[in-house]
Amino acid sequence: MGMVQAGKMGRIRASGFTGVYFISPRDDILIDNGRVPGELVMVRRECREFQETGMISPARMRVVDENARALGVSSLQLMEAAGKALADLVRSLDTDRILILCGKGNNGGDGMVAARYLQDLRVSLVYLDEAGRSPDCSHQLKVLSSCPVELIPVRCRDDILPLKPHFSNAGCIVDALLGTGSTGTPREPVRTLVEAAQKAPAIRVSADVPTPGLVPDQILAFHRPKAENSIVADIGIPLEAEITVGPGDLTILRPKDPGAHKGAGGEVLVVGGGPYQGAPYLAGIGALRAGADIVRIASPVFEPVPDLIYERLDGERIGARHLETLRSLAERADVVVMGNGLGDRSHEVMVDLAACCEKAVIDADALRKPLPRAHDTVYTPHAGEFQRMTGKKPPEDPVSRARAVKKAARKGAILLKGRVDIISDGERVRFNRTGSPLMTVGGTGDVLAGVAAALFCHMPAFEAACLAAYVNGKAGMAVEKALGGGMLPSDLADRIPFEIFRRGDET
Repeated sequence: MGMVQAGKMGRIRASGFTGVYFISPRDDILIDNGRVPGELVMVRRECREFQETGMISPARMRVVDENARALGVSSLQLMEAAGKALADLVRSLDTDRILILCGKGNNGGDGMVAARYLQDLRVSLVYLDEAGRSPDCSHQLKVLSSCPVELIPVRCRDDILPLKPHFSNAGCIVDALLGTGSTGTPREPVRTLVEAAQKAPAIRVSADVPTPGLVPDQILAFHRPKAENSIVADIGIPLEAEITVGPGDLTILRPKDPGAHKGAGGEVLVVGGGPYQGAPYLAGIGALRAGADIVRIASPVFEPVPDLIYERLDGERIGARHLETLRSLAERADVVVMGNGLGDRSHEVMVDLAACCEKAVIDADALRKPLPRAHDTVYTPHAGEFQRMTGKKPPEDPVSRARAVKKAARKGAILLKGRVDIISDGERVRFNRTGSPLMTVGGTGDVLAGVAAALFCHMPAFEAACLAAYVNGKAGMAVEKALGGGMLPSDLADRIPFEIFRRGDET
């Protein structure tokens, strides 16, 4: 296998993979591959422009890994590709005495796969013989026991001291001790293994990321680099795992602290109503169902929903006379949602109010020029609203459509709703293909705005918009499966907690 290092980062291909995607053979129709039985569709090459490059954080890498598994690429397949790439790099160093240091996680499993591919050489493998080994790592260790590789278990520092000749005689030492999920200073016996490897005269190669304390001569990163000066191995992760929102994106959610106080889940203010009374309340219920602790509805219209706090605005419509009250309410809110059921005669108030907000979700009737803008903003238009807020109709072609959303997302993140949602913050683009035809019923977009607001309390705008689109669509799919038809927007809202907090468990 040839390897290339370009500047600080190179790229090599360990294995190929062609993933299914949501572009049909007609090349211009978006479909949901999960809802078109038996139809195999292929990714368009143009979609590569939406793949992020450069350094990737451990959290984002976990998202991509999980999305790849959801698309049918097992963790063992990814481990096999990573280990093979690691073995190819080690073999290129032209040494026949190799020492591989393996932890008990999947990084250690990568090292064990490499040892199997290098079994024709003189390979010794030191592994942590303690509880907590990952299932995939255990699987690789079992397979490796059938290979002519010296296996050396260690449990403590004293087990390592007799291994001094292994370190001093090795031509290459492979560091597969700790992966991207590890933080802090290594504990024993890893600490002593790192110290011994650092003192050895061998070439040191780290798998994916260096173990803290070890300075490698080469780093082989899998999929994308996590450290500077890495060579990158392509391990066959489908493009869709990166550019489409999937179940892996839910891993960025953190469980609520058992000691949390009231309000820790976030406080949302919904401003709307007047001409259309139900919309702001649906947004409020969506926010509560997505985890917000306190939701206030500032509206001229009262609806008897005891879960929500009603902040009365006099008259039939929201006007300039309400601005001081709205600003006061916005100051205490983590996120403000505006536009739901508002009508077209209160827009100047929304523009002035948004300028006072730290975070805002702009939806429905507030999506018009001049565009309201908070310090940090999520816009949630459908195609008609996108045209109203930008002056341009979004293209039908999905790639061109995504480019248009990306270009328009200069004042905040945009979630363009459709059969396939497109989300962008002006730099990144994601597609979301969850959803149901039943969601054409009025009010589902209001629920989505509330869900986005609740998530926005705890994460950046782009991530909140991506997750909101995904869980809202998953909820719609679940309601369709349960009812078959006749969805109410309240049905959608009631399903949201299962998709966020129960990860889609059956009810």
